[in-house]
Parts: sequence; C-alpha cells; structure tokens
Amino acid sequence: MSEIAIGAHVDQTDPIAEAAARQAPLVQFFLGDPQSYKGPEIRYAGGAEGLKVDAEAAGVDLYVHAPYIVNVATTNNRIRIPSRKLLQQHVDAAASVGAKGLIVHGGHVGKDDDPDTGFDNWRKAIDATDLKLPLLIENTAGGDNAMTRYLERIGRVWDAIAATEQADRVGFCLDTCHAHAGGNALETVVADVLAITGRIDLVHANDSRDGFDSGADRHANFGAGKIAPDLLAAVVRDAGAPVVCETPGGAEEHSADFAWLRERL
Repeated sequence: MSEIAIGAHVDQTDPIAEAAARQAPLVQFFLGDPQSYKGPEIRYAGGAEGLKVDAEAAGVDLYVHAPYIVNVATTNNRIRIPSRKLLQQHVDAAASVGAKGLIVHGGHVGKDDDPDTGFDNWRKAIDATDLKLPLLIENTAGGDNAMTRYLERIGRVWDAIAATEQADRVGFCLDTCHAHAGGNALETVVADVLAITGRIDLVHANDSRDGFDSGADRHANFGAGKIAPDLLAAVVRDAGAPVVCETPGGAEEHSADFAWLRERL
C-alpha cells in the first residue's frame, strides 16, 4: 500500500508554515474561535484565496475542524438553529481555502429527549446545508445521549443521512482516542465503522489519557496514554486514510509522534 499521509492539528495563523515545520503533507486547523458562534475568521495574512493558492503551491492538503459548539442534533432551538447557520458558514469558508473536508462532531440530544429526534435533525441539517466540500462526521468520546459515541448510534445517523440528496458528500472521521474512551473496541472498530458508513475519510490519531469506556475526551501523545501501541498503529493501518495527530505540543512533539507512528506502520 502507498504510504499513509500524516499531519497534525495546527495553529490557524499560518498553516503552511506549520506544515513545513513538521514536514507534513497535510494539516488541520480551526477558522476562528472553536467556542464561538461569531462565524469563521481567516487569520492567514493572504486571506482565503492566498491560503488556497499557497497550500496548493506547497503541496499541502488542508482540513478544517468546525467549532466544538456546533450541535445540529439537539432539540434545543437556541442551539440547533445557530449551529446550522455556523455549519454553513464553515462549509463556505473551508471551501474558500480549498480544504479537502470539514470535520464536525456528532452532537447530542438532552437526557430526556428521544434520540430519534437527533437522528432526524441530522437529516434535516444535511438537507438544509449546501455541502460545497465533504463534511466528515467524527465519533465522540462522551455522553450517553451522544449521536456518534456508540456504533449503533452512528448507524442511525447514517441511516437518516442516507435519505438525503447529498449523502455522498458526507464522510467519516475516526478518532482513536474517542473510540477507545467511548467504549468501542479498537481491535474491530475500523471494520465496524466501514460496515456502517462504507468509508473512513480521515483518522484522528490520538492516544488516550483515560481508560477504555471512560467517556473522557483527553488526548495524549503516542505511548503516553492507555491505548496499546500496536493497536493504535493497527487502526491507522487498517483505515488507510490520511491521518491528523491532535496530540499535545508543537512541531517538535508532533514530529516525534509521526516518527513513533511510522515506526509501527
């Protein structure tokens, strides 16, 4: 198989310089504040068009992570409606910089809500959004009412989205820390996810500070967490998708994580 491309989540001011510092063929970043409803912000000096042109010239693939606060599944109108608006804004902004995909968390419903409403809200959100680039839904680590923590729930989200015209523009981002902390066996998670979605477009490769099924979303550098090294590498190998390391630290720590992973691939 061809070598798997490995990059990292980096600061958004100059993603291309960050990629160069790590000798990485791809990077992921936020556009603006990940905890704000204010909408996307391009901090690159050359603007959106400059970032697109410069990334192409440098041979760097860009991925954008949507704000953490986006929750299109919720029954709470005061969160769902702004979330949909924010999602469209980030789709537009990510497309404008030439990103390969926009990653978004699966969201959740309230503890007294029927999960079916959340699945249907995902369908409505896909119908309501003009997907100008692939939208990659990511599995999450915690919460009993999360839409994408458990495989069965991921299946329900996919069933709901399958009914939409843009279903082929929706992909999957598999996070190893989230899968482990969320209680999904890493030994089978790639096959399990592929059986549901038919695709894994991106891997977030992270070790986990906490134990299996802890529900805690705490990333660790490779070898410093609770995931068996060979198991972590096997997930990356089996998925065969581009990799973003969302591990702590800067270029030096990320480069060490890349080396650790390559050694085991």
